[in-house]
Amino acid sequence: MNEQIRPFRIDVPQTRLDDLNRRLDAVRRDAMLTNVMTYWLNGTAGSSARYYYEGAATWGKPEPATAVPVAVAVMPRDIGAPIRRLAEQNHHIVRWTEFDRGGHFAAMEEPDLIIDDLRATLRDYRE
Repeated sequence: MNEQIRPFRIDVPQTRLDDLNRRLDAVRRDAMLTNVMTYWLNGTAGSSARYYYEGAATWGKPEPATAVPVAVAVMPRDIGAPIRRLAEQNHHIVRWTEFDRGGHFAAMEEPDLIIDDLRATLRDYRE
């Protein structure tokens, strides 16, 4: 290791580094860049972040009840995992799927899982 860098090195357990690398490698860099650039070049980054901004004011408060059918896909490496018993209090949950892989960018990380789950969810609603 370069002697100039050594004083700034942080000791992190290898298991944490392996987990971080798995998360960073979950989505190809070119796919992530394409996604980000789509928002950036179209000037829609602000509107995509609005969901999080507006949700911060009501974080932790119950959402209004709805009778609309709701399907939930729970990914183990997402930022926050929904709690089923709380979700069922004010949502009409028709499908709850807990996956063994995937994270916050599930559609880019595990597209086959998401497609199969969407198809299974919507199958009962086809005419």
